[in-house]
Amino acid sequence: MSEVEETLNRIKTHKGVKGIIVVDSEGMPIRSTLNPTETQKYAAALSELTLKARNTVRDLDTTNELTFLRIRSKKHEIMVAPDKGYILIVIQVPNDDE
Repeated sequence: MSEVEETLNRIKTHKGVKGIIVVDSEGMPIRSTLNPTETQKYAAALSELTLKARNTVRDLDTTNELTFLRIRSKKHEIMVAPDKGYILIVIQVPNDDE
């Protein structure tokens, strides 16, 4: 099993994880644990949001870069970890006790 597969499997075992998506630099899904419709919806929206957040961070300070983006709503928490060639997206259901 590859290191990527091991990492994805480890993330999947965390409590509340609804899905994991890995997208390439163009926003195209490479791997996902969600159904194709949800995968496409999340991949498109979060790739665009990540690009905007990355540009905003650079506009504010040219020596800085986006390393992590966390979005929390009433129903979900979405964590985005951008890298050079891909973006890792983890969607989870937040705990009620927080």
